[in-house]
Amino acid sequence: MSQVLFLIPLSVFMGLIGLCAFIWALRHDQFDDLEGNAWRIVTTQDPPDKEGVSNDELAAYADHENTGRRL
Repeated sequence: MSQVLFLIPLSVFMGLIGLCAFIWALRHDQFDDLEGNAWRIVTTQDPPDKEGVSNDELAAYADHENTGRRL
């Protein structure tokens, strides 16, 4: 019984903290641009420079002695 008297106020207090954090986020415009970050991932950019081209060419040949590592 004593655990219930401890856990109920603790859960109410934690719920109030979560509610206060949500209200703070609303007031500080944290939810203004919901799709902006998602579309930034999709945008095309220039691919990085290819440094390991010579190693990649070996995997493309079927006549290579280690054919199990082909792409």
